[in-house]
Amino acid sequence: MNKLFKKRVLPAAVLLALLGGSGAATAVVNVQCPGDDGSNGGVAGDAIIDDLTVNPNARCMHLTAGDGFVNMSDGNPLYTFGFADKTGSAPENAIGDGILAARWPGSKIALDEGDEFYLALTNVGTVIRPDLFDPHTVHWHGFPNAATVMDGVPEVSISINMGSTLTYYYNVVEPGTYMYHCHVEATEHMEMGMLANLHVRPAQNRLPHGTVLGTHIHSNPDHNADRNADDPLNGDKYVYNDGDGTTRYDAEASLQVSSMDVNFHDASLFVQPLPFALLESTYPMINGRGYPDTVLGDLDMGPPVDDADGKVTGTPGEILNNGDVAQDMGSLVTVTAGEKLLLRLSNVSVDRFFTITAMGLKMKVVGTGARINRGITDKNVYQEVASFNFGGGEVKDVLIDTTGVAPGTYFLYANELHQMSSWTELDGGMITEIVVN
Repeated sequence: MNKLFKKRVLPAAVLLALLGGSGAATAVVNVQCPGDDGSNGGVAGDAIIDDLTVNPNARCMHLTAGDGFVNMSDGNPLYTFGFADKTGSAPENAIGDGILAARWPGSKIALDEGDEFYLALTNVGTVIRPDLFDPHTVHWHGFPNAATVMDGVPEVSISINMGSTLTYYYNVVEPGTYMYHCHVEATEHMEMGMLANLHVRPAQNRLPHGTVLGTHIHSNPDHNADRNADDPLNGDKYVYNDGDGTTRYDAEASLQVSSMDVNFHDASLFVQPLPFALLESTYPMINGRGYPDTVLGDLDMGPPVDDADGKVTGTPGEILNNGDVAQDMGSLVTVTAGEKLLLRLSNVSVDRFFTITAMGLKMKVVGTGARINRGITDKNVYQEVASFNFGGGEVKDVLIDTTGVAPGTYFLYANELHQMSSWTELDGGMITEIVVN
């Protein structure tokens, strides 16, 4: 640890003042969102649709890109970059709301096939590292229908500079499980935490009640429910437009497996050369947490705090990130016996393959890389496996049928034993629980 630097680090409030204080916090951002006009008691420009008649297929979201801290399961705070969902923030407050608000992973995006999605991204800068002026983008990894200018690859699209906002537009026509990340200096920004879950629900979910799909009869009494709700349907849900009902599920969970390198993050915090060639899986995680933090509720972790050595501020126990919860996505999975469980699994590590298993449960891989597992003759080639291996950038759609499964707690984890530890602790790492009730 750089002791000299530790003594010189300023609390976040002081850094905010040095960066412009209220002037920076009240800068007005501009987002594009059809129907976001301030009617019906709303606030114009906050990315919330106030008039659904303007475009009933429109969905809007406002993300910020910045920095912050997360707390590892052994109590070690790590400096990160990340996204934060600031949908609903008034235009004059959005930058202030996004400062030191980085999340790991970023906020999940869940859409329906046929949506027109307007995603505004505001770059609020890196407050802890005011010497950095990195632009940011949003790239939907694996999504085939993004216009080049909206694809987030900086060589062929728009990069968003500090203090600026860009609204991306997506015509969402490809169902499946994806992920999104910043594509600027991709290895660095992804390792630092600019990663999040994304999935698109298929149009098959909205078929009329009683539609015959192979040997399955589709149930959906409310197929005309509001598409702007997060998940408005009470009927059958499917992973893909399978045509035969074989990807139907009852409950789902998005699980992002990853690993962070403590030395890489500390080097960024302490303004030292970044050890790209020496990346190690120091902290294996699911949804940004190591076990047993994985099974806590979404907001139960609390904000990150400085460790016993005062690594960040010089003051042990000082609350970081202005008191905001940085890891607000738990990974405890619950399902009722007899139901089919969908696991949307993504590997966002920049340097590791992981082998995942769920002891006592049979897994069926029905999709890979946001594509249904079908052969050239349109035959289903789903894989029934005890474990599967996937690398960085890959996604797997996995169904678990709990019919005949005894109620109890089952563990989903990485097969490699060193992935079930959290650096200074033997226990922890890439493991969570599936509870069958």
